[in-house]
Amino acid sequence: MFSFRYIDYTKVKAQLANAITLVNLSFGVIAVILISKDLAHMSLVFIFLAALFDRFDGMTARHFHTESAFGKELDSLSDIISFGIAPAVLIYHSALSDMLWVGIAATIIYIACGAVRLARYNVEEFDGVFRGVPITAAGVVLTALYFAVPYVAAPYLVIAMLVLSWAMVSNFKISKV
Repeated sequence: MFSFRYIDYTKVKAQLANAITLVNLSFGVIAVILISKDLAHMSLVFIFLAALFDRFDGMTARHFHTESAFGKELDSLSDIISFGIAPAVLIYHSALSDMLWVGIAATIIYIACGAVRLARYNVEEFDGVFRGVPITAAGVVLTALYFAVPYVAAPYLVIAMLVLSWAMVSNFKISKV
């Protein structure tokens, strides 16, 4: 019979932040699947939920003093799905697919800049100041632009994607909130 007295809570605490990160990843994957099934409007919920869980994984790791290089890498891999691929594919699928190569290029550039942003963050020592816009913020803004799709021409969405791409890899400083 199962008993809670056999659980080693230090091991549970050590993996709690990683479990939250995997929930973030799962929501990002669900969003991509929903987009592929022509349910883009439903994917919004999962991208925004991924952002919520992304906020709490780092807080949990710091609270329990379980920060690790593994957790940092896992978080970045999850973020590229939830805030790189999912929002970019959402906008491509809902507004840019008629522009074929321009839409594909903007989508790839956005995802590539997000990956560069995450890789740069992982190799630099964090001093409490972000260099460039974090991919989570860029992904949430890009996802929110879905609401503008019926009212804004596709070329303007391409410009918005390119501006967000540039903002992620730029060197301007943003203090952590």
